[in-house]
Amino acid sequence: MPSNEGTASVGLLAPLKNSTFRSIFFASQLSSLGWLMQTVALSWLMATVSTSDVMVALVQASSTLPAFFLAIFVGAIADNYSRRMVMIVGRSLMMAASAMLTILMAFGITDPWMILAFSFLDGCGIALSDPAWRASLGDMLERRHLPSAVTLLNVGFNTVRSVGPALGGIIVAIFGPLVTFALTTLGFVAPLTALWRNKWTVKASTLPREALMTAIYDGLRFTAISSEIKAAIVRGTLFGLTGTSMLALLPLVARDLLKGGPIDYGILMGGFGAGALIAGLVNPPLRRAVTQELLIVLACVACAVCAISLALTSSLIIATVCLAFGGAGWVTGWSGFGVNVQLASPRWVVGRTISIYSAFTYGGIAAGSWLWGIIAENHSLSLSLACSAAGSLLVAALGLKLPISNRLESELEASGAFDAPVPALDLKPRSGPILVTTEYAIAEENAAVFLEIMRRRRHVQSRAGARHWTLTRDVQQPSRWLETFRTPTWTDYHRLHHRLNEADKRLGDELKSLSVASDLPRTIVLVERPTAARKSTPVPYVSQK
Repeated sequence: MPSNEGTASVGLLAPLKNSTFRSIFFASQLSSLGWLMQTVALSWLMATVSTSDVMVALVQASSTLPAFFLAIFVGAIADNYSRRMVMIVGRSLMMAASAMLTILMAFGITDPWMILAFSFLDGCGIALSDPAWRASLGDMLERRHLPSAVTLLNVGFNTVRSVGPALGGIIVAIFGPLVTFALTTLGFVAPLTALWRNKWTVKASTLPREALMTAIYDGLRFTAISSEIKAAIVRGTLFGLTGTSMLALLPLVARDLLKGGPIDYGILMGGFGAGALIAGLVNPPLRRAVTQELLIVLACVACAVCAISLALTSSLIIATVCLAFGGAGWVTGWSGFGVNVQLASPRWVVGRTISIYSAFTYGGIAAGSWLWGIIAENHSLSLSLACSAAGSLLVAALGLKLPISNRLESELEASGAFDAPVPALDLKPRSGPILVTTEYAIAEENAAVFLEIMRRRRHVQSRAGARHWTLTRDVQQPSRWLETFRTPTWTDYHRLHHRLNEADKRLGDELKSLSVASDLPRTIVLVERPTAARKSTPVPYVSQK
């Protein structure tokens, strides 16, 4: 595994040498272009058919809420089924929603709740396809290319903002929303075609597919144990909540503060996209020069500067320049959080960790869109932007408590090698629960070292699926220690060991070196059997009279 410097030194465009990634990436940019055009049309249409600032802000919230509610289920599906097929289904849903919206608009139906409903369906398609797409990066590309690929996805999406919104504004102004929706529907054909024509090799597991609820539990457990992923989720959620004001309130900024129209709104979004492009191009050398935490702090500061500047200016040019800073901060922040989650997750769980991360961050964006819309409607647009700027600065300061780790070079991939014990019992794949007990003999002078190794062992065993892990010590024979844990089934016991990487397994060698008995450590695998008394058949009462 290359060092962090080696990983960061890979150029931004290096992943594009992979033909499969390149084809799907560019097709996705085309569909993103159409989606952004549609977003401009939906936002501006809502601003014209509704007098409520909250309804305008909820256009963006409606497209992000599905990711919050569905992502954890989608992540489990992406880790257990074909990620390619999951992406195809999600993209098909987006195209169907856009087609239905076009048809209804053709009949003159422009109800505000209808706008939110189809924006929500689009969000469902995104929630289905996006975690599978991001989880597939590690299947298509070498691990050293992942930081560049994650950054490229963020740069690609935010770069089309420099064209999509401006183009969408022009089309809306000249031809109206109906043409925009029709073009968006055609744009969704491109990624479907690319996915259908391109296949990539995925390492198949020899174990049965996990049950959905078990997969969700294991994903949540792994995420809860990983300090790196937890820090990215907390900071990312708050970053989305505070920073989304730039985008959620931008139609109102164009209409109320700048007294402009859809073209002005498109120009503002173009400035945002231009800043995102510049930030993406300089991201690889910045990753080499400064820590990831410092990049996150700079991203928060840039978003805060953008929000407060929008609240104070009435100039389209100044607002566009400020949005370039906001776009740079936006893409830098999301790239940093996304890279952290990708590289802190092994392949067996990456779909779930990405989906959990997406659920919280999209939830933060949705909550922020609603919150800043409420403040803008009940108080003022400038106050709402100023409050979000203050919140972004607080997210930056939170790094003192929850820093984003710069340790991105660790190899987490499972080794896959496991010499399973041969059972004398007729165990089925679903037999269980399984109890695993390992006995150790440790001298008193090595007890402190032993406890430190066991602390790490508990961490790696638990994140791989061990439940109820405990370490006990014999009160009469202090050198005797017992490690115990459970797995729900015999298959889960196998799955746990298949998930351990080489570094995890080296902990066993360290423990052997501490043993004072040649025959220890010794592991015993047990299967629990029910011992509860069976319900007896009640004896009917017979009167003795």
